[in-house]
Amino acid sequence: MENSAKINVLIIEDHALARFGLKTVLNESPGNFFITEAESGEKGLELSKSLKPDIVIMDLGLPGINGIDATRKIKLVDENIKIIILTSHNSEQEVLNVLHAGAQAYCLKDIKPEKLFQVIEFILEGAFWLDPGVSGSVLKVLKLKKFPTPPSRFESDAESGDKIQLTDREVDVLSLIVDGYTNAEISEKLCVSIHTAKAHVCNILHKLSVDDRTQAAIKALKDKII
Repeated sequence: MENSAKINVLIIEDHALARFGLKTVLNESPGNFFITEAESGEKGLELSKSLKPDIVIMDLGLPGINGIDATRKIKLVDENIKIIILTSHNSEQEVLNVLHAGAQAYCLKDIKPEKLFQVIEFILEGAFWLDPGVSGSVLKVLKLKKFPTPPSRFESDAESGDKIQLTDREVDVLSLIVDGYTNAEISEKLCVSIHTAKAHVCNILHKLSVDDRTQAAIKALKDKII
């Protein structure tokens, strides 16, 4: 993120020490951030309307409007605002509710600073990210078809103008990734070399703008790519 345009970040967190720590981490990062703070969901919503930040980094357990409701309301202000949930909560249902509300990332508070910077880059490029601590259970729910249909204003990548272009073979590989197959098993299943299987997986991760297989599987199910 060096030498890039200034990124407007709104931190919504009710604990002053947590806000200070996050602001300090961002200011010491290679990124070029302009940071605004809010101590409640209501104040964050008010600032979102006036500032139209690029990114909101928000806790879930806020006084008044909670993080899930604040996410939904901020997205109604401007659906282009990217929202990162940064919380200690790892409830499966809360993760699903936040995704349904329109958040682009769900991070647990033990995330390393360098990974948080990477997540910010990911979502600015149009990706979404789930902490490995919650992604496994969310994937299981999605495979059971329990994830609610997103609101119509949130188009999936498969339906938008920026359509993800996967080859027929990549669709086959992605389906096997969703079913939990390893690279070796994909190689055997499709009668291709292990190197070819790995190449397909790498291409899929790149095209879906995700950084691991679980993220790819979740995106495939969430956005109905397969």
